[in-house]
Amino acid sequence: MTDRHTPSPDDIRPPLSEREAIENCIRSATTAPSLHNSQPWLFRIGAGVIDVYADRRRQLEVLDPTGRELLISVGAAVSTLALALRGAGYRADVVAFPDDGQPDLVARVTVGHRAPPSPAEETLVAAIPHRHTNRYPFTSCAIPAETLEQLIDAARQETAVLTVANPVSRNSIIGLSQAADRRQRATGGYRAELARWTTHRVVHHDGIPPSAIGPWDAMEIMPIRDFGLLQPHLTRAPETFEIHPTLMVLATTGDDPLEWVRAGQALQRVLLTATHLNLATTPISQPVEVPTVRRQLSDTANGIWAQMILRIGYGRPAATTPRRPLSDVLLPSLT
Repeated sequence: MTDRHTPSPDDIRPPLSEREAIENCIRSATTAPSLHNSQPWLFRIGAGVIDVYADRRRQLEVLDPTGRELLISVGAAVSTLALALRGAGYRADVVAFPDDGQPDLVARVTVGHRAPPSPAEETLVAAIPHRHTNRYPFTSCAIPAETLEQLIDAARQETAVLTVANPVSRNSIIGLSQAADRRQRATGGYRAELARWTTHRVVHHDGIPPSAIGPWDAMEIMPIRDFGLLQPHLTRAPETFEIHPTLMVLATTGDDPLEWVRAGQALQRVLLTATHLNLATTPISQPVEVPTVRRQLSDTANGIWAQMILRIGYGRPAATTPRRPLSDVLLPSLT
């Protein structure tokens, strides 16, 4: 008789090959957040490196004509990939835009020799599968100052600036977000672009499914994008959102493609840190998608540019969103 605590030979799996381990890390990278869950990234495994590309076919031309948010999304995937490699026991060195002749080659991640992850890295790696955008109401519980400071420090580690909005700034951000949302809805092509990512009639591996849209804001105050705008058939009971949300502004000292990638890396580190701290998060992008509104949220005289607004709080678990299979995002090796 086999002891129940002793695995049988059939239960013992051989250790993963390096290729399998790397592929698993890429799968983790695809869980990064992206605009409309567009997942605008591609990966190529080379000799000791993983190249990460922007998939321009998935750029939202109406909301993101410059590709700024696309590169933020790819930056978040790069951050996740590097963390996943560390969790798998590899060193990971990231170089952004390593080849001037390939502008869509956003980053090259060198897979180094084996090295155990630090406790802080293990914490972030463990949070990767649990990070989800939460479009539900949060509780009115105040977030401790030391918790907010951990989020600010997470952004600082990626050379970004994260600022907690005071009551006056918070109300201003909410007003600017509402104005930006109204302007976007009146923009030609906005609804068609929204439909591409929300009104799938068959199962898709991208976009926002009904399960992740969230309830209707009974007060119509919270500046969360309404992904159910074009789906009146959905049954969404109205709910009351928090009256005084905690909002944070993520900014960078500059506003070029490199800074957009850094913003994505900082965004993901902040979101994973928040997940570890049992916080719910909602990236809010409407106010930084309208140039005139974004300037009001930035300190351009000092080179500080707002890249994303974050809503932070305590809330119920959020639904997962679909992800593209590895076969869709992995490019053939060049060797």
